Amino acid sequence: MEVKPVLWIVIPCYNEEQVLPMTAPLFLKKINDLSDVGKISPNSRILFVNDGSKDKTWQIITDLANSDEHYLGICQSRNRGHQAAVLAGLMEAKDKCDITISIDCDGQDDINAMDAMVDEYLNGCEIVYGVRSKRVTDTWFKRTTAEGFYKVMNALGAEVVFNHADYRLVSSLVLQHFADYEEVNIFLRGMFPLVGFKSTSVYYERAERMAGESHYPLRKMLGLAFDGITSLSIKPVSMITGIGLLFSCIGILTAVWAVIRALMGHTVVGWTSTICIICLLGGIQLVSLGVIGQYVGKTYLESKHRPRYIISERTWEPTQRHWIEEK
Repeated sequence: MEVKPVLWIVIPCYNEEQVLPMTAPLFLKKINDLSDVGKISPNSRILFVNDGSKDKTWQIITDLANSDEHYLGICQSRNRGHQAAVLAGLMEAKDKCDITISIDCDGQDDINAMDAMVDEYLNGCEIVYGVRSKRVTDTWFKRTTAEGFYKVMNALGAEVVFNHADYRLVSSLVLQHFADYEEVNIFLRGMFPLVGFKSTSVYYERAERMAGESHYPLRKMLGLAFDGITSLSIKPVSMITGIGLLFSCIGILTAVWAVIRALMGHTVVGWTSTICIICLLGGIQLVSLGVIGQYVGKTYLESKHRPRYIISERTWEPTQRHWIEEK
C-alpha cells in the first residue's frame, strides 16, 4: 500500500481576528479534499503561528484546536515579524511531516493552487513556488514597485523567483538542510533558492483580502526589500567601491587641470560649481556610509547568535504556568 505524504499547512497570523474565522474552514476543507482524493495522508495538519498578536487571534487559534484535531497552533513570545513567524512554523513542522505549504491567512493566495503544488511534489520536486500570474488587484504604485523590487534584487545578485512571496511547498528533506542556515536576518524567498534541490513554479491569481487590513504598509515593504538585499548580496558594497574609484579618478583629473590652469596664469572663479561638487560628494559619502553601516550592524547582530524566535505556547502542550499550578 502506497504511503501518502503528511502535509502541514503553515500559516503566520498577526492580529487576524477578523479574517481567521473565515479562512480557517477553507484550509480544513482543502486538507480533507486532498486526503479524500488520496494525495496526502489523513494525518495532515494546519499549523497557525501567532506572531505576538494583540487581539483575540491566539484565543481563536486555541478554540479551533479544541474543535478539530487537524488544527494546531504555536504562539511566539512576542512579535518578531512575518519572516520569523513563517520560519518558526516550518522548523516546528519539519520533523513531523513530509511536506509543508506556507501561506498567509488573509485569503488572498489561491488555496486551490495547493493541488498543483502537491502534484509537483509527487512528480519529484522538493520545492514548489507559488507565483502570481498577474497583479490586477494591486494599485499601479504597488505593482510597479513590487515588480521593480524583484528586478533590482536579481540585478544585485540575489536569486529570487519573480513575483513569488512566501506561498510555497517545501519538503521535509529541504527543511532539514535549511535548518543549517542560522542567520538572524532572514529573507526566506531569497534563501530557499540557495538550498538547491529540484524545484518548479505553480501560477495563480491573487485576490483581495477577505477581511481586515493589510499589515504590510509601505514602510514595512521597503524594510523587507532592504533586508533582502543586504542579507543576500554584498553587491551594494562593491558598487560603492566602484563609485568611489570613479570619483577619485575624476578628482585627480580635476586637480591636474586646476594646477595646469594655475601655471598658465588663469584663475578660476567657481564658487557655484565648488558648492555643487561638495554637496554631491557629501551626499554620496553619507549614503555610502549608511549602506556600509547596515552591513556592519547586521554583522554585529549575527555575532550575538540570538534566537530568531521563541515559542511560548503550543496548543497540544500545557504551558509551564499550568504545569507549575498542577505541581
